[in-house]
Amino acid sequence: MKFLVIRFSSIGDIVLTTPVVRCIKQQLPGAEVHFLTKKSFNGIVETNPYIDKVILLDTSWDLMIHELQQEGYDYIIDLHHNLRTLRVKKSLKAKSFSFNKLNIQKWLLTTLKINIMPNMHIVDRNLATVSSLGVMNDGKGLDYFIPEKDAVKQNDIPASHHFGFIGIVIGAALNTKKLPIHKLKQLCSNIAYPIILLGGPEDRAAGDEIASVDAIKIYNACGKFNLNESADLVRKAKLIITHDTGLMHIAAAFKKPILSIWGNTTPLFGMEPYFGNTQITNHKFQVQNVSCRPCSKIGYKQCPKKHFKCMELQDVELIAKNALQII
Repeated sequence: MKFLVIRFSSIGDIVLTTPVVRCIKQQLPGAEVHFLTKKSFNGIVETNPYIDKVILLDTSWDLMIHELQQEGYDYIIDLHHNLRTLRVKKSLKAKSFSFNKLNIQKWLLTTLKINIMPNMHIVDRNLATVSSLGVMNDGKGLDYFIPEKDAVKQNDIPASHHFGFIGIVIGAALNTKKLPIHKLKQLCSNIAYPIILLGGPEDRAAGDEIASVDAIKIYNACGKFNLNESADLVRKAKLIITHDTGLMHIAAAFKKPILSIWGNTTPLFGMEPYFGNTQITNHKFQVQNVSCRPCSKIGYKQCPKKHFKCMELQDVELIAKNALQII
């Protein structure tokens, strides 16, 4: 049997599909698994041993469809479920199974604050997509595979961090999912332990400002490493403090203790750190009794209400205290 699993984006969402890929490959005899994603996310899946072939959406949609049509898929597992994946399914005409995005339930929660979301992690909802094929959750959690070439060498980080550090993920796709810089500076000030700031090139300037609190204790790695190298720093960390973002799910794949900080989004969407059957420290920090929260399933460039209470009222001293207790 030949399977095409589709998830075009983004980092965290692709990592959250890895149990489906692994369980299909291990539980269905003779299964050949292909994965369709955007070219920019190839590094996440290209070294996954449960994926036989990666097909990329780059500059030409027609070329991608032509390549897919040559494969002769038996099943399409659509874990993105949007207009683009509908076009893929119509072009291939194979039997398909599509992920339920629960958009109505999410709209009710964000707009009317009516919560009828199922008490079910998105990993289990992904796996429900293939349950009729006899695929079951193996309880092993998420996967993330780092190629040897992207392993971070010891001399790539300061000597002061060689014997252990806390990773703090300062980035997120949208600003309403991030602590403001002054809160991150306060958080770092309250942690008496080496810290590495994690994020992309777009977080470099913010990281420099946060690191100015203590240039010896805090190392700004934002923009200095590619995604797999940043993932390796996550793997090497004693603990990860993070917003609701892709590196949070990578940390869960490596079974790292996680302190997750939630702003305008909520774990009720089923996106909290997922460890499978393994018991790992997982503390979630949310400001309670903010009537406008959650205001979006994704986020905004700025708080729609202008007060940003869901992050401005975060107790960073408590977060720091929890981090030091775990260390």
